[in-house]
Amino acid sequence: MPVPGTPLLRIRAAAVAAAALTLSLSACSSDVTASQEAGPSAGGQAGHTGPVRIALLASSSQNGFNKAVYDGAVAEAKQLGDVEVTIFDGKFDSQTQFNQLQNVASQNKFDGIVIVPNDNVGIAAAVPAAAQAKIPVVTVLFPIGPDLTKLTPQVPGIVSTVASDAEADAKAQAEDVVKYCEGKSPCKVALLIGQLQFPFDNLRYKAYRSVLDQHANIKVVATGQGNYDRDTSLKAMQNILQANPKLDVVLSNADQQTTGAQIALESAGVDLSKMYVSGGGGNTEAIKQVRAGKWAADLVNFPVSMGKVALEQVVNAVKGKPVTAVVDADKLGDVPLIVNKEILDQHPDFTGEWSD
Repeated sequence: MPVPGTPLLRIRAAAVAAAALTLSLSACSSDVTASQEAGPSAGGQAGHTGPVRIALLASSSQNGFNKAVYDGAVAEAKQLGDVEVTIFDGKFDSQTQFNQLQNVASQNKFDGIVIVPNDNVGIAAAVPAAAQAKIPVVTVLFPIGPDLTKLTPQVPGIVSTVASDAEADAKAQAEDVVKYCEGKSPCKVALLIGQLQFPFDNLRYKAYRSVLDQHANIKVVATGQGNYDRDTSLKAMQNILQANPKLDVVLSNADQQTTGAQIALESAGVDLSKMYVSGGGGNTEAIKQVRAGKWAADLVNFPVSMGKVALEQVVNAVKGKPVTAVVDADKLGDVPLIVNKEILDQHPDFTGEWSD
């Protein structure tokens, strides 16, 4: 997934701060067609004049996924006209991004904020500063607040969430593994997760196991932590192969991790076309590998499209226009959530929306 060469989620302990928040729903709908009016409490002002100035707080401005979100926002800004987008580098550091959000809220230089959060729980404590300044905030990729599965805005000041259900997406990946493993006993599975201490990675891991563990023929023989990094994942897979030289499946939540695993597997003489290898993120390299038949499947994200729709929602909020409270990011692209070679053959022009 998403997200990236350094961890997309740099989680800091923020449970106390998050618990101290007074949480309220900004909207009551959870589907992409539901909208809410952005009024003063949401941060917008009807009749806004002059250029709309948007701060885009990236997890890391050097990260390919975040760059793609920014590119989408800039493209939408040009389309709308009279909109300026400034990117901030969160450096994959939760405290840096927390401070950036507070500073942007207090500087009176920006009308709206789009954020790709490093720490979706801890950053919630900084959002009220934006709400008090009547600066609407749109979160991309992850919801902000204590509930990882709730996309409807949980914190005053968040007007829209552009994301997908990470738990449901992970279960969909695991269900494809179940189909592949039919008739194989045992079907030996290795999992690659970013870092298990990251809330969303732990959520995905539990989602994988909730599906796979229901099937007696499927044996999860190892779990490696790839840290959203090719080289880290290469080493993790080398270690896994030492103890488990014969694998049927490698299931990963990030394309960079799958790329590292591929190097390790091929170096060990494994024919990837004779096993099930998958990733998450839908970057250009992943799409190439699926088309080539080396990866069986990939879960696709659409960061450019996410950036476009996030920019649209925050500008609507600034101008007091209707805002879509939840945008299902899985529905923003022209291909299904999970692609295989057959599906990609039906979409010959799709190359992915980002590169690492």
